[in-house]
Amino acid sequence: MNVIDIPHNYGESVRVSVMTDILTLVFKTFTSQTGGRKELTVAPSSPPTCSTLVVGDTGISRSVLLLAAVTAASELGMRVVFFTQTQIQSLPLCLQKRVPSLSPESLKKIKFSYPRTVGELLQQVAGLHESANTSPTPPSLIVVDGLEGYLCGGPGAGGLGGFHPGEQSCAAHLSALLCDTAAFLTQLLRRCSPSSDPCRVIASFRSAVDTGEASATDPALDVLDRYFRVRCTLDRDGSYEAVAAGLQEVWHIYLSGTGIAEASSTKDCEDRPAVAPEWKLLISPDGFMEFELV
Repeated sequence: MNVIDIPHNYGESVRVSVMTDILTLVFKTFTSQTGGRKELTVAPSSPPTCSTLVVGDTGISRSVLLLAAVTAASELGMRVVFFTQTQIQSLPLCLQKRVPSLSPESLKKIKFSYPRTVGELLQQVAGLHESANTSPTPPSLIVVDGLEGYLCGGPGAGGLGGFHPGEQSCAAHLSALLCDTAAFLTQLLRRCSPSSDPCRVIASFRSAVDTGEASATDPALDVLDRYFRVRCTLDRDGSYEAVAAGLQEVWHIYLSGTGIAEASSTKDCEDRPAVAPEWKLLISPDGFMEFELV
């Protein structure tokens, strides 16, 4: 069982599985101070690689990915490769407020790359095999922001121009390459230190289909779900309660997928809690972001 204990900002520790530990650490680190904190333990699993797909609004997904990258670098000392078509001009407001003393050395652990097309992305991901062999410390986290922009028409079309059979093949090719690269980097990491955790992959995708509809299916997600073992779905809460609370936005965050199901089914002892599958993301009018365990 590959389980790690990670100290976070409140001096506590959170025991998490290698599948969702990065996102769980983000949620715990930026948890709401007013909503009350619940203890969370995620049941362990031991997949060969760790892959999570964040599905939902482009802007919110990018903020979550940036939080994941910065948290991984600053809290865990991990090297991160962050692929995106959109230039990162500044860190999210929540990071600037919550981590004002973020070390420049931590930020240096994050390498931002800006491939414009899926061909360039494939080339740069494949290039990690060669560059990692010459690096003293291979990347431990691969982040891809906005898969829809690479697979469904590019940034000019907003990534929502439709998904065709040829693009399904491309999605499978890209997903398989990301998983293969993570497995390769895991081998290098464990060559340096046998106890190293696997290299993780976190990507985001905005579906052109309302997946909340029972009959709705998205061929893109059908392909991506074969490779990404955990899906993190962002669903906006438009209820009156969210407005009445003085919040600009409230998002429900649901964790699902084969990785979550496998972790839940491995409760072989009575004192092991189940996976916590739902969080809330609270965004105040000034852009401040907090997470709350449901």
